[in-house]
Amino acid sequence: MRYQITHTIAYQYSTSVRLQPHLVRLRPRSDSSQTLHNFSLSLSPTPIGRSELIELDGNSILKVWFAPQPVQQLEVKAISQVETYRTNPFDYLMESWALHLPIDYPMSQSQALQPYLGDAWVNGSDPVVAQLAQEVYAAVSGKTDLFLMELNQRIYQHCNYMTRETGDPLLPGITWSQKLGSCRDFAVLFMATCRAVGIAARFVSGYEEGDPDAPERHLHAWAEAYLPGAGWRGFDPTHGLAVSDRHIALAASPISRAAAPFVGSFQGNDVQTTMSYSLSIQLLANEP
Repeated sequence: MRYQITHTIAYQYSTSVRLQPHLVRLRPRSDSSQTLHNFSLSLSPTPIGRSELIELDGNSILKVWFAPQPVQQLEVKAISQVETYRTNPFDYLMESWALHLPIDYPMSQSQALQPYLGDAWVNGSDPVVAQLAQEVYAAVSGKTDLFLMELNQRIYQHCNYMTRETGDPLLPGITWSQKLGSCRDFAVLFMATCRAVGIAARFVSGYEEGDPDAPERHLHAWAEAYLPGAGWRGFDPTHGLAVSDRHIALAASPISRAAAPFVGSFQGNDVQTTMSYSLSIQLLANEP
């Protein structure tokens, strides 16, 4: 699939502010599942400095900083053309020692995967997540691939979706208890449940093709699990899908905040901020 994506994010401030440095993660990644062919980025006001860098998580980001003059609005616009390749999300052969849970990672992999395996939601600290993990584990007799698919379906089938444009993800136990959340809430719930049984997982921000007849598009989030022999594989509990060529990834991280597409701060007193955005995802004809 080949897509052209136009994504604009705008902030309006009730009084004048001085912008602090911002991080922009709107450049789609290029890897074995997708290739970025063209990318342009514009900001208003125009930054006085910018630095492109690769983060610890491997994400390509842009750091920008601004003149000290007060402003009342900030806008960023990214235009990307991306080609996706993964028509079959199950085109892999896992290592035999990883087919059943818990996965006994070799020391070299275990050390590298620690950020994706451990946090405050695992090791029984959240009984709601632990119970969900135990139920799914029992239902699939501890088989790794079936655990991921069953968990994906349970979240999709039992939770109701709501649009929530801003704010950090809810704690995973709250999302499962309420059976309600946004895509980032479902992604965090999926990650926490995977980690509860020892599957390394990370948060992904990006786009999903969606219904071509529906005018609205939203930034999307899903999770990736690390499967020995298969690498990072995406699961989208919002739609109950294994991620294939209809998803376009921007950034991935063991914590959701580190995959946010646009973050920064400002100096000002008693300021009310209004955010608006527009997103267009156009399917293009593949070039011969």
